[in-house]
Amino acid sequence: MAKRSVRDLDVKNKRVLLRVDYNVPVSKEGAITDDKRIVETLPTIRYLLENNAIIVIVTHMGRPDGKVIESLRLDKVAQRLSSLLGKPITKLNSVVGPEVTTAVANAKPGDIIMLENVRFLKEEKTGSEELAKQLSALADVYVDDAFATAHRPDTSVAGVPQFLPSAAGFLLQREIDILETVTTSAKKPFIAILGGAKVSDKIGLIRNLLAKTDAVLIGGGMAFTFLKAKGYGVGFSLVEEDYLKVADEIMNEAKSRGTRLLLPVDVVVTHEIRDGSSHRVVDIEEIPADRIGVDIGPETIARFTAEIAKAHTIIWNGPMGVIEIGAFAEGTKAMAKAIAANTDALTVAGGGETASVIDSLGVQKGFTHISTGGGAFLEYLEGKQLPGIEAIDSAD
Repeated sequence: MAKRSVRDLDVKNKRVLLRVDYNVPVSKEGAITDDKRIVETLPTIRYLLENNAIIVIVTHMGRPDGKVIESLRLDKVAQRLSSLLGKPITKLNSVVGPEVTTAVANAKPGDIIMLENVRFLKEEKTGSEELAKQLSALADVYVDDAFATAHRPDTSVAGVPQFLPSAAGFLLQREIDILETVTTSAKKPFIAILGGAKVSDKIGLIRNLLAKTDAVLIGGGMAFTFLKAKGYGVGFSLVEEDYLKVADEIMNEAKSRGTRLLLPVDVVVTHEIRDGSSHRVVDIEEIPADRIGVDIGPETIARFTAEIAKAHTIIWNGPMGVIEIGAFAEGTKAMAKAIAANTDALTVAGGGETASVIDSLGVQKGFTHISTGGGAFLEYLEGKQLPGIEAIDSAD
């Protein structure tokens, strides 16, 4: 069901409660190391400013579990947003209460107020109706531009829209539109490239994609669970023993559906996962018993690249190897470059590690869309209903 867009919501001269996801990575020194999630919300904020709205920003950082943690205060986030907009931001030290009520009451059109980390309140994670009403009382309308938290039934995400007219911001709307296209009307051939450590994290995703794609390409640590399920020796490589049967079921399901499930045919192995450790490429039939698989090999890269080149729709989530070690990141880098080179395809990537590799290579423009969501991206592709999207008013 289509959701109402911020363009279809009357925001002119209104107080707008804007839910964003500014859960950005921060260095040990407290500096923001990647402001992508902030930058992606700027079109919505600028649109609201053009309409003389008073903007009250609700967001979170980290997992403080209902406690005030000084390092997770949002001052640094407010400063970065202010710098990007070239406009002052009033950062408050509370989420609700007299300080907040007074600041919002005294705000003028064009002002931006940022509330403190909403996860400092335990009620944020409990679906508190009282907190939802307190936040709703601050505004005339609600705009959600936080796709990365759309899979959470948090109070500020799914509760507040019950009490205010609501709409999706431009970022959330773009995420919905792209993923809806991918899951309902993808142009064939349609392939999915999945990596990362664990099969257990992606069982639902794989099964849902088997019904939609022409091929699923599997790399990363999760590939070794599939390889062991097929009877290969995998040495000390990461294997989820409890999921060998599931992996076998998935391979059988792929076969019965006629969906090709491609696993590595060669891998990079090492005796120790550290910088400078000796490593070599071996066929999957020849993985030594005392070695660990840490990346896909050149023959696998060639086969996966050939699939990418002929695809018209591509989804990618998860690295092909241990990308923290440069020597074991070659497979992941090759996927990023190959996907970016297919300019005729609809290409969508999601997940923090995947996005960081794309950014490091400077190939962002080669992708149709790089999702700001991790868990939300995966759950949407699994076919799950996301509370943050379901709560938004439907389009007229």
